[in-house]
Amino acid sequence: MAAVVAPRASGLLFRSRPQLGRLMASSAHGEEGSARMWKTLTFFVALPGVGVSMLNCFLKSQHGEHERPEFVAYPHLRIRSKPFPWGDGNHSLFHNAHVNPLPTGYEDD
Repeated sequence: MAAVVAPRASGLLFRSRPQLGRLMASSAHGEEGSARMWKTLTFFVALPGVGVSMLNCFLKSQHGEHERPEFVAYPHLRIRSKPFPWGDGNHSLFHNAHVNPLPTGYEDD
């Protein structure tokens, strides 16, 4: 087995960069329809997958409001060693008052 692998490996190691690139190309293996295969995969696998994911997100958003969890003031969470450089310094950059609690609890409670 090693006698078969050694000449192939040494042949790959000592080839120039362009020859190695042509050896690794899909056209070197006689696959003339590889572009058609990728086009088919794009249209029949990737795009429907994106569509199903979009439908899933839409249906979950139409399902209704989610209840937020009860606030528990754990001492290791929401530690502010220095204030944020925007606003009042206590709100994160993408703060959502309904979902993200401050160190003292939710704002609308």
